[in-house]
Formats: sequence, structure tokens, C-alpha cells
Amino acid sequence: MKLSLEGVSKLYSGKVRALKDFTLEIGPGILGLLGPNGAGKSTLMRILATITKPTNGTVIWNGTNVVESPNPLRNVLGYLPQDFGVYPNLNAVEFLEYLAAAKGLDRKTARQRIAELLEVVNLVEAKNRSLGGYSGGMKQRVGIAQALLNDPLLLIVDEPTAGLDPEERVRFRNLLSELSGARIVILSTHIVSDVEACATQIALIARGQLVTCAAPEELLRSVEGKVWERVVPSADLPALRQQYLTSSTAHRSDGVHLRIVAKEAPGAEAIPQTPTLEDAYLYWISSKGAE
Repeated sequence: MKLSLEGVSKLYSGKVRALKDFTLEIGPGILGLLGPNGAGKSTLMRILATITKPTNGTVIWNGTNVVESPNPLRNVLGYLPQDFGVYPNLNAVEFLEYLAAAKGLDRKTARQRIAELLEVVNLVEAKNRSLGGYSGGMKQRVGIAQALLNDPLLLIVDEPTAGLDPEERVRFRNLLSELSGARIVILSTHIVSDVEACATQIALIARGQLVTCAAPEELLRSVEGKVWERVVPSADLPALRQQYLTSSTAHRSDGVHLRIVAKEAPGAEAIPQTPTLEDAYLYWISSKGAE
């Protein structure tokens, strides 16, 4: 099972380039697509979900050109878009039954699958309430359930934890990990902790281009020896933030503790730190911005 992107570009009217020469090969597991807002993540997800066609390049699913023949991929696709809408007058069961029919599931299979998924997304008690009365997080959980209705081989989720409380986010990340064995899961987000919790590969995207793609441990190794802590007075903070890439600051009684990502020590008093994925993300994304 393989999904390949070869030189994918997307140019919108007005010559706005959302993607440029994006090439990537994806196999089973969880690919975390990580990048800042406006980096091109949602455009890429829409192309992979066969909603939008690329201006240039090809998308290949198990040897089939998806741009020319989208149905082989659509038949095994589950998709949760960033802006997921619901029918407010339907309850969760009715809504999922409607979408199950649209996906070609027979009634018996659909009912069994819907019952299972309502348990998974913790909506059993609210299943008969109209969706118009759901909170944003509850609607997002319905969206997650509909993406899983056909037990997809390719699951694409775009900013899936938006609106979820911390407990729901943990539950969803655990669910993705459980689902990822024999299928491809693509998790698009700008939240590093979501990717850190479950991704087996991480693709970093900036300005519509692939910056790098690697396993989490490889990304961490790439910034070893490049993360430092320095304690400075509050008055020195603005100047140091302009001079160095700062991943975090913490005000304490002895001064401001800065976490700095830099190839060389940012001063003789700087102390080396163990890198995190957020450090690696900032390092790679900032290097792309500096080009």
C-alpha cells in the first residue's frame, strides 16, 4: 500500500501558489504533516482527498493515477476536513446513517458500525440529540466518526483536534495510533504535541514546499547540540529575541529563562539542553523562511 506525490503544485487564480513541486512517498503508519497556518497543508489534503486537482504533478495510489482515475482511492478514503459541516436538524445517528448510505454501506453494516463509532468518540449519551445543539468539540467528534464509517485504508484528518478539550485530544490521538497498523493515516496540524504523540513520520511544510520528512527521532537528532538555555534580565529580552530563534521563555525569580535554538552557543553562559520536537520544528521551518 503506497501513496506517492510527484511534483505536485497548485496555483490558484490571481497567481497565488499554494503548493510548489511537492514530492513525497507515504506508506502505512501515521504521517504528521506539520507546518504554520497558510503553509499549504489544507490544499494538499484536498488534493489527496480528490476534492481539488493539482495544477501540475501527479498523485499515485497503489499504481493508479488519482488525478485521472479518482474512484479507486475514493472507495477506501476517510476524510475529515478542517471545516466540517453538519445538518443541524439531524441527530448523530441519522447523520451517520445518511453518510453511510452515501458511502455505499448496507443498512445492517452501517448500524453496527455507527454503534461502534459512537462508543469510540464518546457520543453514545448524546446520539439522539440534534446536531444543532452540539458544542464545537462534539461536532468534531461526529466528523471523526463519519471519516471512519467505511473502515478506510487511507484516513486524512485536517486539524482534527480543533475544539476538543484535553481529554478528548488524548483519546483521539490514541485512536489514531490504534488505527494506523495496516493503513495510511495523514494527520495535518500546526500543533506539535498532536504529531509528537502519535506520528511515525513527520513531514514539515512551509510556503507550500516540503522542508523535510523524517522519523521523529531523526528530527530530534538533527538539532542535537543546537538547543540552549540562557538566563537574562527582562530588559535584555527584546534584543535577544531579535538576535536568536527563541522557542520559549519563562519568567522566574533569577531572570527570564530563554530556550534558544542556534548552531552556536548564544553566549558563554548558555547551557546545552535536550532537544524537543518543537525545537526541531522551529529550526527547520525558520531555515526555510531564511532562504
